[in-house]
Amino acid sequence: MSVHADSVDLYYWPAIPGRGEYVRLVLEAAGVPYRDVARLPEEKGGGVHAMLAFLQSSERHPAPFAPPVLVESDGTLLWQSALITAHLGEKHGLAPADAPSRLAARAIAMTIADFVDEVHDTHHPLGVSRYYEEQTEAAQERALAFRDERMPKYLGFLERCVTDNPTLSGYLVGDSLTYADLALFQTLEGLAYAFPRRLATLRPDVPAIFALHHRVADDPRLADYLASDRRLPFNEDGLFRAYPELDGD
Repeated sequence: MSVHADSVDLYYWPAIPGRGEYVRLVLEAAGVPYRDVARLPEEKGGGVHAMLAFLQSSERHPAPFAPPVLVESDGTLLWQSALITAHLGEKHGLAPADAPSRLAARAIAMTIADFVDEVHDTHHPLGVSRYYEEQTEAAQERALAFRDERMPKYLGFLERCVTDNPTLSGYLVGDSLTYADLALFQTLEGLAYAFPRRLATLRPDVPAIFALHHRVADDPRLADYLASDRRLPFNEDGLFRAYPELDGD
């Protein structure tokens, strides 16, 4: 793994993988040292309060809307996970070399971000201000439409990205691992947690993206991280939630 001299600060909630995990995977694969600020002890300047204080005190315009937020050693500040991962990938060798393919990788990453937003809305269709238990009936209806219509549509698109890639590399775009592939990996991991039955049904129709998932899981640049306690497990406070009543074949 290559190591870069400049460290960055990542601001994200400490107990959920969420959108922050999409950023962590790129940092880990690129070998970029980083401080996961909210997960640090308070005596080292970390914790949720430190994260919130930074976000609320930012003098930049516009100030970040929400985490994840990345701050580089030169003060560059970015938010929105798809933007952060594109910036990191293009800066640290996890993006295609040519301009058209770079744009394609960005578009794929943004499409995956849209996909993840729809996953979230299956368990909170009426709004994030309400508890899941207050919207279970609406969630079941939303999840049914997601499983039947949206999930196969997104997975089919990503499958075609791999199979139609003219390089025949087995990646989404270009001839080597990119941040978009890492986003696909994390999304499949989340779907396996939240919708295991439906994903198992759809899996035979999208073999290429599952082959890519395995390649990412076996990548030596990520092996230590994926086996470590820095890799947060999914839970019922994050984007992907395992509510059995929302899953189905």
